[in-house]
Amino acid sequence: MLDRGRGWGTVTTIPFPDPPLADEAITLRTWADRDVGPAREATSDAEIVRFTRVPADQTADELRVWLLDRELARKAGETLSLAIADARDDTFLGTISLLRFDWGDRRCEVGYWLAPRGRGRGAATRAVVLLSRWALDELGLARLALCTDSDNAASQAVAERSGFVREGVRRSYEERDGQRYDIVVFSLVPDDLPGRLRTR
Repeated sequence: MLDRGRGWGTVTTIPFPDPPLADEAITLRTWADRDVGPAREATSDAEIVRFTRVPADQTADELRVWLLDRELARKAGETLSLAIADARDDTFLGTISLLRFDWGDRRCEVGYWLAPRGRGRGAATRAVVLLSRWALDELGLARLALCTDSDNAASQAVAERSGFVREGVRRSYEERDGQRYDIVVFSLVPDDLPGRLRTR
């Protein structure tokens, strides 16, 4: 558990889950250089291009720079990014992050995407369940948000299966490639999971 004493303010470093979060199907682990190739290939997938701001034409070196930036952001208390891997053979399946932290109000967002090979097996739901429960419990957060494109039915289903509660639609909230998009907002708070989390 992240011990902030009586005051929260700015957290200087977000710890990695220790031990790594896992179930019988997936593991959430730190990124490795072997993930760069499959991650670069996945970011050209039509669904990722459609629903995220992940660059579709980044090089391997650009992706490595992005990973270094994510580590600096983790040490600054801003982002925690993990790879989603197959629990059997450690194959890269996608990524999941905690981001947009507001430590003063003890909240952040959950974001994720899956490579095509990771879809259809419940990997996203498993990853969101594992990381969200850890974030509420071990980081002491009071609220997690999960935001999806209004046309992304699959991601909305992941949010609901993971226990997140739909709050509403932010109209014309996000701009991608010169177009405005509506975003559906979900949230998870400790009271949504009675008996699962420590009392704060």
